[in-house]
Amino acid sequence: MALLLNLETATTNCSVCISKGSEVILLKENNAVNYSHSEQLHVFIKEVLQEASLSFSDLDAVTISKGPGSYTGLRIGVSAAKGLCFSLDLPLISIPTLESMAHQVQLEEGELVIPVLDARRMEVYSTVFNHQFEKIRETRAEIIDENSFADYVSEHKVHVVGSGAAKCKDVLTHPNFKFDASIVPSAKEMAPIAFEKYKKGQFEDVAYFEPYYLKDFVIQSKKKPSF
Repeated sequence: MALLLNLETATTNCSVCISKGSEVILLKENNAVNYSHSEQLHVFIKEVLQEASLSFSDLDAVTISKGPGSYTGLRIGVSAAKGLCFSLDLPLISIPTLESMAHQVQLEEGELVIPVLDARRMEVYSTVFNHQFEKIRETRAEIIDENSFADYVSEHKVHVVGSGAAKCKDVLTHPNFKFDASIVPSAKEMAPIAFEKYKKGQFEDVAYFEPYYLKDFVIQSKKKPSF
């Protein structure tokens, strides 16, 4: 059974797990207020392997959360994953961040889940999944207003989950909306998705793989004082 190292760094949650097949063996994560991936990611990788009594040579693949999400967080995670794949000659698997978030919700038939990651102001990164976790709308960076997701909520119970749910709750008032801002991307939910990709040989080109930023990185410079 395949042993996979799963890395999630798209948000403030620095999350690492070892999985055997679709089952998680060991999980380490810390959802700090500020990004701590540069300090914690490699420590967590070392700790999960040691506590699972495994070595790097036991691994069959490395899985990375591909985004959308934090530019810096994604860069750190992808750089670590590619470094491991190159040095250990392992295949690289990528998982869309919003897809793994969707799998944290238990859905009844006919219900939908919309993972939303907070972007700037009233903007979120979002996509829409049905109760079988099939993507029924592409991923977007969109500004939330009272008409957002109207085509879905009129006929379905819709779970809006993730860091962007709080800003959505203030605007989306239809009773079919259910909100949960506590859900964060985690390596735990990546495991079963990654194993299915591993069995099908759905690997990335390690040399050319890049995170899915969705938007260009914007450097915000401080305003110069006026005199």
